[in-house]
Formats: sequence, C-alpha cells, structure tokens
Amino acid sequence: MSTDLAATTGTWQIDPTHSTIGFVARHAMIAKVRGGFTEFTGTLNLDGADPAKSSAVLTIVTSSFTSSNDDRDAHVKSADFLDVEQFPTLTFTSTAVTQKGDDDFIVTGDLTIHGVTKTVDVKFELLGVNQDPWGNTRIGFEGKAEISRKEFGLVWNVALETGGVLVGDTIKLELDVEAVKQA
Repeated sequence: MSTDLAATTGTWQIDPTHSTIGFVARHAMIAKVRGGFTEFTGTLNLDGADPAKSSAVLTIVTSSFTSSNDDRDAHVKSADFLDVEQFPTLTFTSTAVTQKGDDDFIVTGDLTIHGVTKTVDVKFELLGVNQDPWGNTRIGFEGKAEISRKEFGLVWNVALETGGVLVGDTIKLELDVEAVKQA
C-alpha cells in the first residue's frame, strides 16, 4: 500500500492509548521476554513533500515499565537496569529521516537510556492516514530497531552453568505508533 505523503504533512501528537512502545529480550539464552512502557509522549513534525525535513521527539517514563510480572518489573526498574529513581525518562530525538521506499523510512536519532546517548536507526513503515468517527485525522507507523543494552550501561547479568547468560545483550525495540494531527 502506498500512502499519499501529502496527507502526512503537519504536526502529530502520539496517542498513547493506541500506541505501544515495547521490546523483546532473550532470557536464559532460550526464550524471549516482552515488555514495554505505558506512559510516554511524542510529537511528529512531518513534511510529506520532503520527508528529510521531518522530525520526531519521544519521551518515555521509565517507571511505567511493565512485563506483566511484578518481580521482574521491580528488578528492571531497580539500579541493576533502568534505575528509574536516577533516570526517570528515556528519550529519542530524531536527527535525520531517510525515505527508503513508498512507505518505508529510516529515522535516525539520539536515544538516551540510563543517562547514555547513542545514535540509533529505527526502520518505520507508514501504515496509513485515516479519519476516525470523531473527525480526528490519525496516522499509523510500525517501527523496529535493535540496540545493545551494554552500550547504554545496562550491564547486570548472571552467568548460566550451561554457558551463556541470563539476559541477552541485544534488545529488539518494537513501536506501534498512532498519532493524531494537531490543528
């Protein structure tokens, strides 16, 4: 599907009730654990005529982390990982947008986790622009990226007797973003 990019032009606020900011991590070298954040805000300034002029800013509240397991959530929020007391937010600020196909984009930006900022490329697919029953114009994107948690100072781990470690280094980020066009 190819979206008319002119329809994307404008300022958009991320709708957290219809968006998911999540991740997947390896556990014990054999399984995947999924989690995400429930509190976040973001603004997209999109230029459909020249997507390279587009930008995005995302702020995530670290204490909103959830993986549907209270013990794991408490550990991830602790100083061993996110240290939500010292680092209450994660941020992403775009520095470049590159169109890779009709509806495919690479959004490069500065991701700050645990007080460490690294450049990250996020692959986004534009899913479309539509009007909801209440007259709001909405846009949808699906995004994916991979990061090394160690590069952000998240180094806690336990060696396994059979080899390997309890928590994998590669974290797969998954973003399902729905945003509402601002007047």
